[in-house]
Amino acid sequence: MAWLRSLLYMVFLVVTVIPYAIACILWAPLPLHWRYKLTVGWPRLAIWGARVFCGIRWQIKGAENLPDGGCILLSKHQSAWETLFFPAHMPREVCYVYKKELHMLPFFGWGLALLRMIPIDRSKGRDAFEQVIRQGKVRLEEGRWPLLFPEGTRVAPGKTARFKMGGALLASRTGAVVIPVAHNAGECWRRNAFVKRPGMITVSIGPAIESQGISPDELNAKVQDWIEGEMRQLNPERYAQQRPA
Repeated sequence: MAWLRSLLYMVFLVVTVIPYAIACILWAPLPLHWRYKLTVGWPRLAIWGARVFCGIRWQIKGAENLPDGGCILLSKHQSAWETLFFPAHMPREVCYVYKKELHMLPFFGWGLALLRMIPIDRSKGRDAFEQVIRQGKVRLEEGRWPLLFPEGTRVAPGKTARFKMGGALLASRTGAVVIPVAHNAGECWRRNAFVKRPGMITVSIGPAIESQGISPDELNAKVQDWIEGEMRQLNPERYAQQRPA
């Protein structure tokens, strides 16, 4: 049954993304705010479809920690679900840092390219990071929230990867506060898994961490400590075997 529901969901995504991509091109002349609002209708639809077809529900914990002003979101990364959830359900426009090649993807990439986020050219090496700093500063000044996944790739539930420094360095260079985010989306939607499993995803938003007055290394360590500590609260059974006897 899970396989059939997942198949129906995949058909739903394919059938809806094509007309949405065409619509994105048609409303490209509109101001950015309206383009964003209209375009994220598809991620919102995808999150809704995951609930209807696959039984994937969600809840937010710690929403009161989201600031009224600018911030940088640094999030756990377990699945594709959260990449759809954040633009659809955050109170401010979010800007992903991603490789520019994604713009070449049919349909999905077209809509992404029109949202003026933070695409980087990885062939530039160290200069790619300076692109993140320059564009991230502009996006913050526009009132938008840069969003990075410090682990750099999707990590299986119960596992962690080394937190990369990009988000902490961006915060230190701009003076923006960091909001750490933990979630357990991988329990329902595994990396590269076709079958989606029903369940409740908790998106836990942590308290703001100031970037001023501490080094990027210290900031990065604070972010990782909070996220990984919260992951142990969300799914303690995943970490039980790692505890010392």
